Amino acid sequence: MTDAPTPTADVHPVLAAVTERIIERSKPERTIYLDRIRAAGDRGPARGKLACANLAHGFAASGPADKKALRSFVKPNIAIVSSYNDMLSAHQPFEHFPRQLKAAVMEAGGIAQFAGGVPAMCDGITQGRDGMQLSLFSRDVIAMATAIGLSHDMFDGALMLGVCDKIVPGMLIGALGFGHLPTIFVPAGPMTSGLPNNEKSRVRQLYAEGKAEREELLDAEAASYHGAGTCTFFGTANSNQLLMEVMGLHLPGSSFVNPGTPLREALTSEAGRRVTGLTALGDDYTPVGEVVDEKAVVNGCVALLATGGSTNHTMHLVAIARAAGIILTWDDLAELSAVVPLLARIYPNGSADVNHFHAAGGLGYVVSSMLDAGLLHEDVKTVVGPGLRRYTEEPKLSGEGVEWQPGTRISLDTSVLRGPEDPFDVNGGLKMLTGNLGSCVMKTSAVHPDHRVVTAPARVFDDQLDFLAAFEAGTLTGDFVAVLRYQGPRANGMPELHKLTPVLGVLQDQGRKVALVTDGRMSGASGKVPAAIHLTPEAAADGPLARVRDGDVLTVDAVTGSVNVHLDDEELAARPATGRALGADEWVGTGRELFAGLRAAVGPATQGASVFHPQPVQGVFQ
Repeated sequence: MTDAPTPTADVHPVLAAVTERIIERSKPERTIYLDRIRAAGDRGPARGKLACANLAHGFAASGPADKKALRSFVKPNIAIVSSYNDMLSAHQPFEHFPRQLKAAVMEAGGIAQFAGGVPAMCDGITQGRDGMQLSLFSRDVIAMATAIGLSHDMFDGALMLGVCDKIVPGMLIGALGFGHLPTIFVPAGPMTSGLPNNEKSRVRQLYAEGKAEREELLDAEAASYHGAGTCTFFGTANSNQLLMEVMGLHLPGSSFVNPGTPLREALTSEAGRRVTGLTALGDDYTPVGEVVDEKAVVNGCVALLATGGSTNHTMHLVAIARAAGIILTWDDLAELSAVVPLLARIYPNGSADVNHFHAAGGLGYVVSSMLDAGLLHEDVKTVVGPGLRRYTEEPKLSGEGVEWQPGTRISLDTSVLRGPEDPFDVNGGLKMLTGNLGSCVMKTSAVHPDHRVVTAPARVFDDQLDFLAAFEAGTLTGDFVAVLRYQGPRANGMPELHKLTPVLGVLQDQGRKVALVTDGRMSGASGKVPAAIHLTPEAAADGPLARVRDGDVLTVDAVTGSVNVHLDDEELAARPATGRALGADEWVGTGRELFAGLRAAVGPATQGASVFHPQPVQGVFQ
């Protein structure tokens, strides 16, 4: 068994070069990681080393048959870790999954135990609220909660039940801490299509202009977010599902099957049966730390770029990779983005939702066409066996189970989904920008080419509420670049700033040149206004953004990939910082004070905004 994959000969030369660079850069950490998880896997069922009292605690509440099997170590024991709660539509379907999965695992000759739950918060609910300042930190809390669930040395494999935002990245980071365990991620699927997303956006903008009443806005939102399942726009939640599938951690074709359907139920049971066979006590031992290798990480990056997925994953993918001993940088993403075409138009990058995308051929078609173009690595490990080509197939009901059939080789709706030979754009949906203000990210797939370059005076704010108040007061006149600073991880937890999207959209529709530069986040819901986000170094870490003043001329250029303030470097460096992050006595309420230790330890966005790897890596741009 080799420690690192070698780039496939027939892949695109840039894909091969980026992969090789990641492999070489990661060798020391990846070798240590693989040695650690292989040593753990070679010891057999960990519960065999438990003292009698320890083991008895682990099966005390089990039935007689399970107790006997757990004592004799002849059956694999599968951990179920879930983000279920019934407030959030995406996670509500998970209520009955554990019972169903336990039955499927038993049918396959194993045992399953519910190992623990993880918190699941919703950025859609906390937008513009103090709770949003806990959102990014929740990813690492979820990783730790996942680790606690798996820490009892009772398990031979794991099933992860998660969907949205920080939950899936956190669960995967936690699972990679137990990389010797085979792990399958089990999705719940998107809600059925409701009010079209473009209509929802129209009503939001009318409300921002004072032309619609709150009751009209609530009616529109409720008609859009109307049932169980993931929100149907292409934000972080659905980007999560896409990444888990392309990285070989879902069953093929399972990401976008609606909840409560016979196919969804059949796929859930199949995940339980499948993971049982992947354990060291089965016939196809496939530890998750071997599945998530350098090629799988690159495949995830490519899929994100090709579909115009969430900008949050420029941080999450970096953090996930580090958890597996792999060092991914924004430079890698930028180089891949230059050669990866944009194949999908899913709201906010178009009018279709993920259900339309799935019906048009979906992820199976993306994988098929990108493999044919040499833009994905085929020779990877997955939870259904070797080779990514398996993920070009689509699941169909067969009796009481599932069988996989060849997926479509053509797009069934070219207004939603295209192949690399006729893409919506020759470049990926994300752009990395660098300049004298630092390094940042823009989701360009929703930004019209006419709006991708803005040069205008700065309007500087240290709080999004101040920006919104200026809009209400009518003082945001002329062209401008909104500078919203002290919104980074160390400043206040890096909240999403999606509340600004409708307001900026109103100003742009008035014919104004507007853009946003911030060290905060805008997520997968970043809209039609050019938003240079995740700026690093952040203002709270004495980044140049702290020295920008009202009236300074800025250029945000998503064509050349640059973000600059038009000042001499010496003058900019000599200026004193203005504004400040929240003090410790101000960062209180809504539980924020409990997260002060994470705020102090968090690393920069370029390194995943993680509390686990806060120290700079030598030779990697910070």
